[in-house]
Amino acid sequence: MVPDIEWGKNIRIVLDIGCKDSSFGASLLEKDVLTLALGLKDDLVDLAQLALERGFPAVVSPFSARRLPFPSGVFDAIHCSECNMAWHSNGVKLILELNRILRPGGYFILSTKHNSVEAEEALSKLTVSVCWNILADKVDEVSDIGVKVYQKPESNNLYRLRRKRDPPMCKENENTDAAWYVPLKNCLHAIPEAIEQRGTEWPEVWPKRLNTFPDWMNKIEGLTADSEHWKTVVKGPYLTGLGVDWSTIRNVMDMKAINGGFAAALSKQQVWVMNVVPVHAPDTLPIIFERGLFGVYHDWCESFGTYPRSYDLLHADHLFSRLKNRCKKPVVIVVEMDRILRPGGWAIIRDKEEILDPLEGILRSLHWEIRMKLRHDKEGLLCAQKTVWRP
Repeated sequence: MVPDIEWGKNIRIVLDIGCKDSSFGASLLEKDVLTLALGLKDDLVDLAQLALERGFPAVVSPFSARRLPFPSGVFDAIHCSECNMAWHSNGVKLILELNRILRPGGYFILSTKHNSVEAEEALSKLTVSVCWNILADKVDEVSDIGVKVYQKPESNNLYRLRRKRDPPMCKENENTDAAWYVPLKNCLHAIPEAIEQRGTEWPEVWPKRLNTFPDWMNKIEGLTADSEHWKTVVKGPYLTGLGVDWSTIRNVMDMKAINGGFAAALSKQQVWVMNVVPVHAPDTLPIIFERGLFGVYHDWCESFGTYPRSYDLLHADHLFSRLKNRCKKPVVIVVEMDRILRPGGWAIIRDKEEILDPLEGILRSLHWEIRMKLRHDKEGLLCAQKTVWRP
């Protein structure tokens, strides 16, 4: 329908809203497309848990009053299939939020069956108000499913030409990347125009995108060195030296991702990695998305937006030393790790010696098996495996 969409090349990171059965993400898997299913907390028929069980990426988040936990302009495409959005009531703020996280020039794909006239008219007015261009509109004769493909503008020219400035443009000092507990806005964010700004150019095609660092990224030499460091660590100790059977690992989480080096090093393995950037840490999530990876913002003093027993392996690199003055007790984080890790799942924890010693005690109290301990120059590594014990 849209020849410019080349799955797995210029379109790498896709958000699938209102997860049903993960069939959309499954169909794109062989094309090297990473599809993150967004399970909606208020949707009674949400099947994000099924997606995770099948080994597909998913995260659960509310989407009615506050922003989604993503930076601005990071998704190459957004797919919405029977996602039950209230376009006719709260639609303005919802479409503006989707516009915020969609890359300039990115695509919004809507597939629906028997959509109400009221909802269709409301959505049509909304897409016109944010200057999305409709590229294709087709109804499949067999399934009776209608598909519409829209494209977000690549520049601000169309915004300036609007006769009716509704919704209005956001203030220039508005932080478009602020997403943690930030309410939905009723304004339109300007598209970056300066060459040194993120979002003025489309990323390189995949897989070249993984190791290409645009000029807007600071300290490119450090990013390259970080990638090489994690290649060495993953290729050596992690894949062969810890006793982890990687053939059983599919759903992986990096609990304190920085630049996505750990996930990049695993890109040739049959896994996907949820890169979590803690809200108290420097905001490096845009860099992770730019590399063709994905992730979310999160505060580890709270529960993560997923179902129990969702992940096969958790990776925490100096997370606990970072949080020792923020969260009241490390046991809160360990208990959350125990909740989201499957029985038989693994945790790889790297931190300072004084941090690892009490953590080992907490893990043993939960009947985890300590599979390996390494110490060197006051730093250490702890590899543990969750058992089937239940309190």
